[in-house]
Amino acid sequence: MLRLVAVSLAVVAFSTSIKPLPEPMRARLNGPFWHQGCPVPLSDLRLLTVTHWGFDGRTHTGQLVVNGRFASPLGRVFRRLYELRFPIRHMRFADAYGRSHPADGDISASFECRQAVPSPCSGGTGTGTWSMHAYGEAVDLNPVENPYVGCGQSRDPSSRPYFDRSRLRRGMVTPAVVQAFRSIGWGWGGDWSGSTKDYMHFSATGH
Repeated sequence: MLRLVAVSLAVVAFSTSIKPLPEPMRARLNGPFWHQGCPVPLSDLRLLTVTHWGFDGRTHTGQLVVNGRFASPLGRVFRRLYELRFPIRHMRFADAYGRSHPADGDISASFECRQAVPSPCSGGTGTGTWSMHAYGEAVDLNPVENPYVGCGQSRDPSSRPYFDRSRLRRGMVTPAVVQAFRSIGWGWGGDWSGSTKDYMHFSATGH
């Protein structure tokens, strides 16, 4: 009986690790997701691996590519999310950067060398300024359940049921999740002023 209990505890115990990007991952990022001129070199990025809860009620191993200076603080954030049993649908390297993405697009991720995305109010594909994701200093959580909205619109029709933030459903960001990121000084896109809100988005600057 004691052995069974110990095995059970081992399965659900939170763990985290931080490593330089292995060469195959660097090669995969180079071109589609990173290129010369990006605001952070590949050598400054780290692979953060954490345990997280899934929508299936089970524990999973997730991976994020993040700026090395925030890897350890983000490890603490995800430990707190694990304690809260906050579910994350997809968060593997292959989900974000593989050649075949999950069909539902509900991928939690961090680094991508790209411009900031304009509000759905204005349309367009880029603002002309780097996104915080281009620095590896932003994390998006469950984008379907936590949409980027503006003027009552979103680019993802499947996220429309989650425009109403007053009815909490599985995978939606809660005040406790916001506080977990605030504990390391990160801000939340759901706190932006005006009609544009990015409920999935957390970043070092709040933008």
